[in-house]
This record gives sequence, structure tokens and C-alpha cells, in this order.
Amino acid sequence: MIKTQNIEIVDVTARDGLQNESVIFTTEDKIDLINRSIETGVKRLEVASFVHPKYVPQMADAEAVINNLPEKDNLTYIGLAMNERGVDRALNTKIDEIGLVVVATDTFAKKNQNQTRDSSIKMASSMVKKIKSEGRKVNVTIAASFGCPFEGEVEIGTVVEMAQQIAFSNPDEISIADTIGVGDPWKVKELFSQLKSELPTMPLRAHFHNTRNTGLANVYTAIECGVNSIDVSIGGIGGCPFAPSATGNVPSEDVVYMLGRNGIDTGLSLNKLISTSQWLSKKMGKTLPGMVSRAGSFPENLSRAI
Repeated sequence: MIKTQNIEIVDVTARDGLQNESVIFTTEDKIDLINRSIETGVKRLEVASFVHPKYVPQMADAEAVINNLPEKDNLTYIGLAMNERGVDRALNTKIDEIGLVVVATDTFAKKNQNQTRDSSIKMASSMVKKIKSEGRKVNVTIAASFGCPFEGEVEIGTVVEMAQQIAFSNPDEISIADTIGVGDPWKVKELFSQLKSELPTMPLRAHFHNTRNTGLANVYTAIECGVNSIDVSIGGIGGCPFAPSATGNVPSEDVVYMLGRNGIDTGLSLNKLISTSQWLSKKMGKTLPGMVSRAGSFPENLSRAI
């Protein structure tokens, strides 16, 4: 039985959700999507990535998106940066929080951001200090924490050691990402249990992809381990352009439905998530992976996860 009663839902639809999709969203489309996400009740959103448009065309308008974000005191907007140049671009905007990425294997690190595992850690540690000196929040994601598409299995000890190294720079949060969706509940439990033991005061976030249909089980297990912050994407869209066969994130509506059935308050409206997912499906011209948006809530009048 999960004892945690309040879970923070981080909406990554406008960044991780869109970045691997072939349908290019205009800046206006993205602002519409973000506004719809906000209307569901989400308070923290990853909205852009400061990467070269040659490699991720969907993120070419990062500054324009951020300039047009709705301004509300209770919202936190996150922008992703892979290197110092990306950090500088982010700091020149009004973004609230900057996300950095380190990668658990050398091959994927090279393909993802032209770094090695060790140089990605060095970069992130340096950038954490720079970002905090500018008065912004900063989180660090350990990508490919459960497996690499090029090197295979990733040892739990490797990820724990990386997290310990990153923690020395004192980021506001460390996120553990199953970038290619190979994680399982047993490994999730082992990894997060060790992280909680080694870094008891460090806030942890979980980022799961549902590539092999273990995403919801992994979310449940992470929360059981005391993780209070979960990344989701409306309709379950998403994926990494640099990871072969990587599919979408865990669907927002499926996660909120599952947690709501156990009485866990996410503060999000399930009915609004479903309607937003259905809107997004029409916008993209395809059926999205999320299941609850197709089946509906239960009972039918359930409008809020409580």
C-alpha cells in the first residue's frame, strides 16, 4: 500500500512529449497545449529545450515559447539545457528552472549531447553552480538509468555513484530517467531504495517511458519508495530522437487515474486530462498511447483524483 498522499505531477508534454513527434507544432500550438495542460491543474511544466534546431527541429522556437508563456505566480516552467551554451540561452529568458542532463553510458552520451558520461557529470556540476548563482532553480536528470540502447544494461551502482557526484554541486533535485523504457519494478525499487539511503535529503523525481508497458508499474514502485515527483506526458506521447525505438512517456491521464483510485491527490482534473488528450490526438492526427482517454474514467462522473 502506498502511503504517500500528495504527489507532484510534472508535465513534460511540450518538451519531451513533442520532441520526437513528426508533426511540427507552431509556437501558437505549443502555447495552446501548455494552456490546456495548466487548466488540468498542473503547476510544474517542462516547456522547451535549448538545443540546436538541426538536431531537434521541434524545439527550434524555445525562446519564443518562453516569451509567450502565461504568467502566474503558482507555476514553474522548466527548460532543458545540454551544455553551457544551452544554459546561457536559458538564462537569457525568464525560465524559472533549468534542467541539465547527464548520461549513464559513454555511447549514448556521445550521441545525445556529444559528451562522455564523465564529462557530462563535470559539465552539469559546473552549470549547477552557475545557474544557482543567477538565482534560478536547477535539476539534473540521469538519462538511461535503467539501460542503454547501445551498451545494454546499466548497473545500479553506476547510477548511484553518478547521483552522489552530482549531489556535491547541490542541485535542487535529481531526476532518474528510464529513457528507453527498459526498467522494471524490481530494479526501480532497488535503485530508488539505494538512492534514498545514500542521499536521504536530496529530492528525487522519476521519469519513465512506457516502451515495454512497464511504465505504470514503475511509477507505482517509485512512489512506494518515497518518490514524490513524477514526470508525465498527455496521451503518453514522447521519446528521444537519439534513442532507437524509444516511445512515449507514461500518460498523464493513466497515472492520475491509477493514483486517484488509491486516494492519492495529484491536484489534477482527470476529466480535463482526458479531454486534452483527445484534443491532442485530433491535433496530431493519430490515436495516442494513453488508455484512460479512450476508455474513460470510472466511475464516469470522476472528475478529480482524490
